[in-house]
Formats: sequence, structure tokens, C-alpha cells
Amino acid sequence: MSNFKPIKPEKLVISIRIDADILDEIEKYSTKADISRNEFIVQSLRYALANLEKSE
Repeated sequence: MSNFKPIKPEKLVISIRIDADILDEIEKYSTKADISRNEFIVQSLRYALANLEKSE
């Protein structure tokens, strides 16, 4: 059996500007899902990137 070796994924702190109405929606949905606003945004970005139309 292999040993457990915990790792800490690298995360970067950034700053973005976002429209107030979008932030209100993010707050609403992240509260409903019981996750942090940051986690909601990260998951949303992952989803968007995974579902982009691939241009040739």
C-alpha cells in the first residue's frame, strides 16, 4: 500500500471587477448551494472552460 502524501494545490489571489447585478446572482446561488462565493466562481469558471466551443 502506498503512503498518503497530502499536497496543497497552488492557488493565486487575483482581483477582478464585476457588475453588481452579477455579484448579486453569485451571492444568491452560492448561499443556496451552501458554498463560498469564491468556490462558486471557481466552479463556474471550470464549467465554462470545459464547455467552450472549440474553434478549429
